[in-house]
Amino acid sequence: MSNPEGAETAGEPGPPARPARDAATPAPARPALPAPAPATRAVEIRHLRAFLAVADEGNVTRAAAHLGLTQPAVSRTLAALERHLGIRLVDRSTHHLALTPEGVAFRDKAAAAVAAFDEALDTGRLRHWPLRLGHAWSAFGPYTTPLLRGWQERYPATPLELLRIDDRTAGLTRGEVDAALLRGPVEAPGLVTEVLFTEARVAAVTADGPLAARTSLRLADLADGPVVLNTVSGTTTPALWPPEARPAATLTVANTDDWLTAIAAGRGNGVSAASTAAMHPHPGVAYVPLDDAPGVPVLLARRDGPGHPALPKLAALAREIVARG
Repeated sequence: MSNPEGAETAGEPGPPARPARDAATPAPARPALPAPAPATRAVEIRHLRAFLAVADEGNVTRAAAHLGLTQPAVSRTLAALERHLGIRLVDRSTHHLALTPEGVAFRDKAAAAVAAFDEALDTGRLRHWPLRLGHAWSAFGPYTTPLLRGWQERYPATPLELLRIDDRTAGLTRGEVDAALLRGPVEAPGLVTEVLFTEARVAAVTADGPLAARTSLRLADLADGPVVLNTVSGTTTPALWPPEARPAATLTVANTDDWLTAIAAGRGNGVSAASTAAMHPHPGVAYVPLDDAPGVPVLLARRDGPGHPALPKLAALAREIVARG
């Protein structure tokens, strides 16, 4: 009799037979899986808002009032964010809270994320997505008006918003703008920059002081008295002078308006790019050419990564306007 299909043939052993198991005998236990790690909630936008409020206010109570929350709620939210990141963001050892070095580095990232989130949900901007161009004090110098007019003529459907923000990157690293016109070297990570042109430097002196009558000045002429430095958005530092001829004293301010006010009041003199004279005239300040100061590069900067789709058009138009002179 022939074997049915699939049956074993004499002399050809088949696979080992499985031992019979009584129905009452429990099945062997499978190897235990590693215990799952404790569940951690994902970071939400509220965590970032709480951290930024604490960073801005330097105090949990004031941050809670700003957010409309209770102090314990803000403290718990901040602690949850720190646990998720595995780092300490805020030093709580003093009454006035201070950011840790990691907190300082995280602040710009958190601000950029919150700004991008708010921008994405702004339905008004979705209809006409504006291109936000930041600057710290003098925009595009003599090319500012041609840039704005040229953009309006070519791309009327995409508004170009020129925003002055007193910050070294004009709000770019915090996500407040899509691109920025910056002066001098910029060391902020994550930015792509292009030099568009170089500006001469000028001295800004008290209008009724002895230096205002000069046709030109040298850096040494400013070193005898205090030099006013804008340490937030300015480009001038004592390193502009040779080591053996640094200014005798400096006065630091936080923005261009305070810089102009201090010079007009006779508290010191300053150095800036030539376009400052045209963009920020002041009755108490005279601008005088500097013969021996190096020029200031004017940069177009953007974040390294996906951005506003009109950024390439902005860069091309800026180059075209500079080339026309």
